[in-house]
Order: sequence, then structure tokens, then C-alpha cells
Amino acid sequence: MHAHRSILRPVNDPPDSIVVRLAGRADLRAVSELAAKLVRMHHAFDPERFMLQEPLEVAYERFFAAELTEKHAVVLAAARGDAIVGYAYGRLEPSDWNALLDACGALHDIYVDESVRRGGLAKRLVDEMITRLAALGAPRVVLGAAWKNTAAQRFFESLGFRKTMVEMTRETKVDGGDDSRARSG
Repeated sequence: MHAHRSILRPVNDPPDSIVVRLAGRADLRAVSELAAKLVRMHHAFDPERFMLQEPLEVAYERFFAAELTEKHAVVLAAARGDAIVGYAYGRLEPSDWNALLDACGALHDIYVDESVRRGGLAKRLVDEMITRLAALGAPRVVLGAAWKNTAAQRFFESLGFRKTMVEMTRETKVDGGDDSRARSG
């Protein structure tokens, strides 16, 4: 008996049909499209905090092309056949006295296409990024998650990340020009 795939409903591919690997130049357009979705999502959370400089896809493609040549940068692509369905970007970062942060790996971006979410791909991307950053000498990996993205925070905590800092933002100009909040205290 032959198994038939229904044309009436989508079939979820097993997770192992998605390959997590280092991104190459041929992947950059698709990776940049996913990065642009990530930026737009953050911008929707707080337009004053998160920049949105169009055309995002073009800027990200140029940025990631440069990062591919950097020995301390890691750009991962999650590929299902010829389609890129997720990516992660991280770097080995030097000590930062302003942030009181020793040299470490930083997971700057991770995004999984809606069509393949909840299948374990984000965990695979994070695990691979941690492995690669550790191989570059990172003693730990840090990341930031948008305050309003509580699902991402819970996900990262489930992988062993802990909350260590809270970023707070305040605009320098208040409507009407009266900035009594800045003078009080």
C-alpha cells in the first residue's frame, strides 16, 4: 500500500527535513526578508524605540554579506529544500564596560517563518548558534528580547537563558514641550 499526501490539507514535514547550516551568499536575499519581518515586528511593538529604515531587505542583505566574511560572526540558515524558513545571527562580542559585560557570544537575531513554527526549529537554531559561538570561544551567550514579546522570553528561559538586565527607554521630548518628569526627582 502506498501512502498518499492529501492535496486538501497541508502536510507537516518532519523536523529533520529542515537543515540548519551556515548561510551562504545565495541565502542572503531570503534571510534578509526574514530579518525585515523581525524588524517590522519589533517596530510594531514600539515605533519610537525600534528603528525602521526602508528598504530593510536591501540593507540587511548588504549587512549580512559583510558579516559572512567576519570570523567572529555566525549567520545560520534553516533550509527546507530550496526555501529558507528561518535564520539566526550572532557574534562573538568584546568586553563592554558600559554594559558591564565580559566578552561573550551574542544572539542578535532569530526568526522562524510562521509556516514552520512550533516544530522545534527555533530551538535547533539556538542550539546551533550556542555551539558555534562556544567554538569561537564564547563562555556564555546573551540575547535581548522585546519587552512585549513574552512568548519569546518564555521560550528563551525554557532553553536556560536567565533575565539579567531590563532596558528602559524614554524620549527626550514630551508633547507640549513641558518636561516636568525630567525635572522631578
